[in-house]
Formats: sequence, C-alpha cells, structure tokens
Amino acid sequence: MIAPADAEKDFRGVLCPLNYVKTKMALAPLRPGQTLAVLVDADGARNVPESVAKDGHEIVSVTQSENTYRILIRRRG
Repeated sequence: MIAPADAEKDFRGVLCPLNYVKTKMALAPLRPGQTLAVLVDADGARNVPESVAKDGHEIVSVTQSENTYRILIRRRG
C-alpha cells in the first residue's frame, strides 16, 4: 500500500541537481509535519533523499515501481 501524501510532484525526466531544487521548492509551502511525495528517475532516487535529509527533513519511504521511484518526505520545522 502506498502511503498518502499532502502533496505530490512528478519530477521524472528532470536532471540532477534540478530534481532536488524542485523538491526543495515544493517542500517550502508545506507546514511542518506535512508530507510530499516526489516521483523521480533512478538518478533522483540516488540523490534527492540524501540531500533532503541533510536539509533536516525526514525520508519516510522510498519505493520503486519499474523505473520510477516515489520518495515520501515529511517536512520538518
């Protein structure tokens, strides 16, 4: 079962590091505790979780379905 998110963005086809930048921008309007799900390709799945975690946000899950990865992030204060 896929965990629901407060917001979801599709960044498949977006190259690194732009997928991280777009993820960071998508997190900005969320309130602490809300979640964002981002869909990315393999490159994004390798880089986005680490970068977002360094920003202090929580990586709730990373799931793969064929060539698409879904990263669920909980925004921290």
